[in-house]
Amino acid sequence: MRAPKLRELREAVKSLISRPATSGFPKVAHTPFPGFRGKPEFSADGCVGCGACAEVCPAGAIEVHDPDRSVLERKQVDRRLTVRYDKCNFCGNCEVHCITGEGIKLNQEYSLSVLDRNLAFEYIEHDLIYCDLCQSVLTTRKHLLWIYRKLGLLAWGNPTLLITAQRELQPVQPGLPGEELRRPDIFKVLCPRCRKRVMMKDIEG
Repeated sequence: MRAPKLRELREAVKSLISRPATSGFPKVAHTPFPGFRGKPEFSADGCVGCGACAEVCPAGAIEVHDPDRSVLERKQVDRRLTVRYDKCNFCGNCEVHCITGEGIKLNQEYSLSVLDRNLAFEYIEHDLIYCDLCQSVLTTRKHLLWIYRKLGLLAWGNPTLLITAQRELQPVQPGLPGEELRRPDIFKVLCPRCRKRVMMKDIEG
């Protein structure tokens, strides 16, 4: 018998007595390796509804839908972000470019087969903020509050951010005696003398 045939015979016998080289799937669930990019999924806590994920999605798998003006009379209007994982190419752009870093993640779920493609989607909704004058869409309430917290004291120079934050009834932290006057002090409970000092500080700098 030629040497190559002996080598093949040795490999065949070895495979019969050795353990399988593959996993036990489908009897045993497969565990993907770390960093595996599976099903994209929104986070109810991390997503602010800004729509950045839809802007960077090369496959057009993420859609942003805002209600038309006919529903503005409702007390609450929602922006819906939909991700279609039957169109997703799992590139990870949405996760990388998410402004919060937690809004959408590609998890390790890989079994995404469905009998009806119309069921291959997930969505998340956020309360919208509209312009009081022209009724055009600004963004979501959660997005504005995220910007407010991100900017810190700088947000006090933007009335839209300030009004949105105050509607959430966030308490203003009281100051301490001897602290330097700041613009946010305008919205604190002050005596007439301190009120004048704060206003002059705000006007004159």
